[in-house]
Amino acid sequence: MLITLGIIAVTCIVSFLAFKNPRLMDDLILWPPAIERKREYHRLVTYGLVHADAGHLLFNMLTLFFFGRVMEGFYAARFGTFGFLLFYLGGLVVSILPTYLKNRHNASYRSLGASGAVSAVLFAFILLAPWSRIIVLVLPMPAILYAVLYIGYSIYMDRAGHDNVNHSAHLWGAAYGVLFTVLMNPAVLPYFLNQLAQPRF
Repeated sequence: MLITLGIIAVTCIVSFLAFKNPRLMDDLILWPPAIERKREYHRLVTYGLVHADAGHLLFNMLTLFFFGRVMEGFYAARFGTFGFLLFYLGGLVVSILPTYLKNRHNASYRSLGASGAVSAVLFAFILLAPWSRIIVLVLPMPAILYAVLYIGYSIYMDRAGHDNVNHSAHLWGAAYGVLFTVLMNPAVLPYFLNQLAQPRF
């Protein structure tokens, strides 16, 4: 799980530095005009290295720690040592692209945080272990139930637009995690469906 720990370490270091350095935050955050006008394409990845606050960072990194260490081995077996890193970076880019395209002329829009890529990791894990028990705000529940609630909540909040959270990135990240994993290894889909037919609480 060295890659997972490396991602967590780099993200924590950069996030804490950015908390105290507004210039660094501005250089890394997703700000569509910087990509549209200045071709600063690195922002499609670096936005995932900065977070709004310590709570935002902690939630994402804890989730990545618990599920990333499982998925790292899965992708390493197919793509080598850096397979999980490539999957994670892909999650950052794919999850934010719809947001970027929608807001590419919006100078007031900004987005940050690794939530999209973390959603990709979580939903890839759910394909492999849908009935595994996970803890959500101290409440234990099957991973597949959490997935359904998470998708429903994200769709509702994305349409409502009542907060400053990029729920669209969560949804696209989840979709990427599922589709990439199934395309990479089609046997995952029948395995997932077979697992669903055998509930274990």
